[in-house]
Amino acid sequence: MRIALFGANSGIAVATARAFAKTGARFVLVGRRAEPLEALAADLVVRGAKEAAVHVADLADLDALPTVAAGAWERLGGLDLALIAHGTLPDQTLLERDAVAARQAIEINFISPALLANALAPLFEGGRSGTIAVVSSVAGERGRRSNYVYGAAKGGLIRFLEGLRHRLAASGVQVLDIRPGFVSTAMTAHLKQGGPLWATPDRVADDIVRAVEKRRAVLHTPWFWAIIMAIVTALPRPIFHRTKF
Repeated sequence: MRIALFGANSGIAVATARAFAKTGARFVLVGRRAEPLEALAADLVVRGAKEAAVHVADLADLDALPTVAAGAWERLGGLDLALIAHGTLPDQTLLERDAVAARQAIEINFISPALLANALAPLFEGGRSGTIAVVSSVAGERGRRSNYVYGAAKGGLIRFLEGLRHRLAASGVQVLDIRPGFVSTAMTAHLKQGGPLWATPDRVADDIVRAVEKRRAVLHTPWFWAIIMAIVTALPRPIFHRTKF
């Protein structure tokens, strides 16, 4: 399998790469920092990957995304899976008073992954196969006071992927929307962790591998987030507005 990881240094991307490495996959690892990318490439080869190439790119540079997508495709002579996993978890209180920070949060969590998926779409469409998988979030399913800028970005991404999936359905290309709950990664290190709602990147990675194999459209990971979010989205507004989360 030929796999491109965009935001390859993220905890979910690293764990997913390791899960696929044991199958003898070939990788192109795209991210902003060369040193951890090179370390990951060496690790993947030890774990069984046939190849792991590194491509340093700033995924916040929106104008460069078509070139980044084409470069990853060409590096492996096509792709079977593109996993878009970059993003940030910003401070909501900062975003409420800093318009520049709010714009940057929306760009990196919605506009950048959406434009990257859009640039990859015609490449996969031409091959009439493969998977475009994008990490969104359960936060995008209902706006909440604690993270509504981040949630709005992820909600926009969810809707974008729904439309992209509709566009590519006739070509046989899978569009997988990955909606994690709380995952113990560097991005969530500032939060209080622990308890039954938190998952490891390895657990999420195993779910992603199965979802790709089964050609799923939407993955809540771990599985119980599908039930939690069904309840949250069904709450009548007056009741929902009494909550503090």
